[in-house]
Order: sequence, then structure tokens, then C-alpha cells
Amino acid sequence: MSEERSGSRTKTGVLLLGLALAAVLGAVGYRSLDRQDGAAPPTAGADPLATLEARVEDDPRDAATWQELGYARFDRGDFGAAATAYRRAIEIDPDEAVLWSALGEALVMDSERDPLPANARAAFRHAVSLDPADPRARYFLAVERDLDGDHEGAIAAWLDLLEDTPRGAPWEADLVRTIEQVGRINSIDVAERIARAQAARGAQVAFAGGGAATAAIPGPSAAQIAAASAMPPGEQRQMAEGMVARLEAKLAADPANVDGWIMLMRSRMTLGQPDRARRALADATRANPAAAVQLREAAEALGIR
Repeated sequence: MSEERSGSRTKTGVLLLGLALAAVLGAVGYRSLDRQDGAAPPTAGADPLATLEARVEDDPRDAATWQELGYARFDRGDFGAAATAYRRAIEIDPDEAVLWSALGEALVMDSERDPLPANARAAFRHAVSLDPADPRARYFLAVERDLDGDHEGAIAAWLDLLEDTPRGAPWEADLVRTIEQVGRINSIDVAERIARAQAARGAQVAFAGGGAATAAIPGPSAAQIAAASAMPPGEQRQMAEGMVARLEAKLAADPANVDGWIMLMRSRMTLGQPDRARRALADATRANPAAAVQLREAAEALGIR
């Protein structure tokens, strides 16, 4: 692998978990799904994951329940099992773009080393073949461009996505930060282009939790976000911190995973924990002295001082 390719992989690794965390912080997901099948909500005190597993056992041909189970498993950090659930949903409903992009995201998060494995790339491409507007697939296909060294093309694709992003959507700020960071790392001026993309949005593109909002990137739908927005912020944050804790546990077992350390730094900054981000940088550098330059470059792009 060339030096440029390696650096690009690391730089984009900075960005992946942050968007997922933004979605979690803005919406707690599967527990708030719109139910269109008339099923009763889980019994008080019941484990939602166990409830969903029982439902798919009772009715294994219900794609919507497999989708909910996929999101529930994703939310618990069990990304491989989430991918399995999304595949089952796709077997039943193969023409639903959101299932393919959700599968791709789960495969990304389940990958130990490759920040965008081939099977995830294929899932995202299939999603846009079904729905060219799918925002999650569009986001990650722009990541693919960045990984392949086409930083300008990646930024242009993210700017197009920003123009289509509902004003005030929970993921908007993180998308802007992604564009800014890739621009900063690669000496590409993006400030005016971001402003133009935001100004170009029509009046109908506004986030109010209703039909004007498109699906979230990556993760929950607009309906999920709207329903979850009323949940206590402390509970939302607790779930996000749980994702970060699981990432830390993986790094304790595999401290040589440089991309994982960069994801952790990104996550700590997203959660407003710069001290813990600095600690992650120190731990990462100590475990990976040969990657110290890459780690410091990523930290600087994230604003870690």
C-alpha cells in the first residue's frame, strides 16, 4: 500500500464513528420505530432485543421486524449480528434501499481493519441503484472516494448531500465537520462552498421530525428521530457513551488498531470530552509509536490540543 493510500485510510477513519454517534445522540432508534403492523409495544421491563428476537421467531417473514432487530443489535454494538438481521430482511424485501445501506453501515462498523470493506461498498452501491437519494449510501460512497485519494470528489459529494440535508437535522453539524476536516487535512478551501450548499436548500428542506426530513445518516429514519427527540437527553447520551465504551474495550484487546484509536478520539470530541480525547491520543501513540505522525495529524484535524 502506498504512503498516500495509507494516510487517506487513516484520515477517513477519523470520520466514520462520529456520524454514527451523531445519529445516536439525536435519536435512540429502534425503541421509537413507527409501528405499521399493529403490534403491541413491549411489556414494561422487557428487554426490547429479546422481544424482537421472539417476534422474528414467531414470524420470520416479516422484513420490518428483521430491520428493527438489525437496528437493535447495531445499537448494542453487535454489528455482525446486525448485518445478519439486515440480510434476512433483504431476503424478504430485496428492493428496499434503506436495508442495503443499513447492511453496508453494519459491515463497516464490524470491520476490524478495513475502514470500508468490499462487501460494504457493494451494499452501498446497490442501495443507490435502488434509490439514488439514499443519504447513508451517498455518505459512505463519498468516503470511498476519499479512501481512494479523490478528496475533492469526496468533498463535492458530501456538499451535494449537505444541500439535500434537512435544515437543523441532528446529523447536519457532523456532516459539516466531516467536510471541514477532510478539507483541512488536504488543504482544500471549503468554507464558502459549505455556506453555498446550506443557502441553496429550499424552504421545504427543514427538519421538523415530519415528512420533509429524509432518512438519517447513517442509522435511524426521520420518524425514529422525531419520536426519540423527546427522550431524556441523559438517556440518549448514555447510549452514545455505551458505544464508545465498547470501542474502548475492543482497543484494549487490539491496541494495534490505529483506525480504531482515531475513531475513539473522534468520538470523545463528539461527546465534548477533549481531555479523554487527549488521553486516547497518548494511549494510541504509546501502543503504536510507528503511527505517531498519523495519529497526531488526525488529532490536529479534530481540534485536539
